[in-house]
Amino acid sequence: MNNIVVKIEKSGNRYNAWDINDNKYTSQISIGARKKAYDNGTALEQRVNKAGKNYWWAVPMSEFEVNNIPVNTGDIQVPQEHQEVLNYIHTSYSLKPKGLVMNELKWKYLVRSAVRGKNIMMTGPAGCGKTLAAKSLVNALERPDFYFNLGATQDPRATLIGNVHFEKSKGTYFSESLFVKAIQTPNAVILLDELSRAHPEAWNILMTVLDSGQRYMRLDEADGQATINVAEGVTFIATANIGNEYTSTRVLDKALMDRFTIIEMDVLTNTEELGLLQYMFPNVDIELLDAVTQISHQTRVESVTDNPKISNGISTRTSVEISGLLFDGFSLPEASEITIYPQYSNDGGLDSERTYVKQLVQKFVKDDRTADESLFNEDEIEGSDIDH
Repeated sequence: MNNIVVKIEKSGNRYNAWDINDNKYTSQISIGARKKAYDNGTALEQRVNKAGKNYWWAVPMSEFEVNNIPVNTGDIQVPQEHQEVLNYIHTSYSLKPKGLVMNELKWKYLVRSAVRGKNIMMTGPAGCGKTLAAKSLVNALERPDFYFNLGATQDPRATLIGNVHFEKSKGTYFSESLFVKAIQTPNAVILLDELSRAHPEAWNILMTVLDSGQRYMRLDEADGQATINVAEGVTFIATANIGNEYTSTRVLDKALMDRFTIIEMDVLTNTEELGLLQYMFPNVDIELLDAVTQISHQTRVESVTDNPKISNGISTRTSVEISGLLFDGFSLPEASEITIYPQYSNDGGLDSERTYVKQLVQKFVKDDRTADESLFNEDEIEGSDIDH
C-alpha cells in the first residue's frame, strides 16, 4: 500500500496540505514543515519511525503523482469526464493545420500536455515550426492566449512584472505588466517565445511561476500584494533553440528545464518539405520547389559532416521564403541572392562558404547564360570543387 503523500498549497497566510483526493492533512503537519515544503517546491510523505509514530518527510513533487495513482483492482472503469478527454486527445490530429508538418504522435502528445496543464517546451533547429506548432495548439484549444517574445525583451522585470511610474497628479505608482494579467486568466495558454534567448533575470522570475508546487509570482513593488497566484488551468508553452550553433542563445538552467515537458520538433525530410511548399505555393512549378528542397537538404547534410564546408544548413523558414519569391516572379538565382547567400561568409575567396553555396545553387539552375553570369565570374567557375 502506498504511503500518504500530500501537496502544500498556500491560501492567504495558510499553508494547507492535500492529498490527490482532496483530503486535508493540514492539522497533522507542523506549520514549519508545511511552509518549508511549499518554499522548496516539495511534497510531504507520511512515514513511521521505529517507535511506531507518524512523521512527515520531504520528497520530490513527482512522488505526489506517482504515489497517489489508484490501484487497478479489476476492469478499468474510465470516468465519463476522462473518456471525453481521451476522445479529444486521440481525435485531435484533425485539428492540426496542413501548414504544420508534425507527426501524429507528437501532435497528440502536445495536445495531451496542454489539456493536462503541463508546461511545454518546444525545441528544435531554427525555422522547424516550433512557434507555428505552439500557435496552432492555441487555435485548436480555443482558450485565452497571450504571447511574449522573451528573446526581444530588454527589461525582463518590466515585461514580466511591471513598471513604477510617476505622474504629477498621482505621484509614484506601480503598473502591473500584461504577463501578470495573463497568469491570472483561468485556462489561459501563455506562449513564451525564444526562452533560450531570454535574460537570466527572466528565468529567475519564472522559476516560481512554472513550478507545479508553487505557481506564484512575487511583486516586490506592489504594496499590500506580495504575491500573485497562477490561475487554475494555465498552460505555459516555451520555444527554445538548444545547441552550440545558436550563438545568441544561453544555456538553459537545468532547474528551469525540469519544469517543462520537452517536445522536440523534427527537421523536415525532403518529401515533407516539398509537400509543405506545394501546399503553400500550389502555383509554383514543382521542379522549382523540388530544387529548393534539394538545395536546403544538401546544405543540412554538408553542415553536419566531419569536415563541413559550411557552418549551418538552410532552414525550412528560408525554404518557404525562397518559394514565396518564386511565386512572386523572382528566379531561383535571384531568390538565392536575396535569401541564401547573406547567411554565409565570403571570407576565403574561392574556398569561402558563400562560394560553395553559390556552386550548389548553380547545380539546380537551368541552362541559362544570363543566370550563370550573374552568379559567378570566370575565376570562380574555374575554382569550383562541386561536380557538375
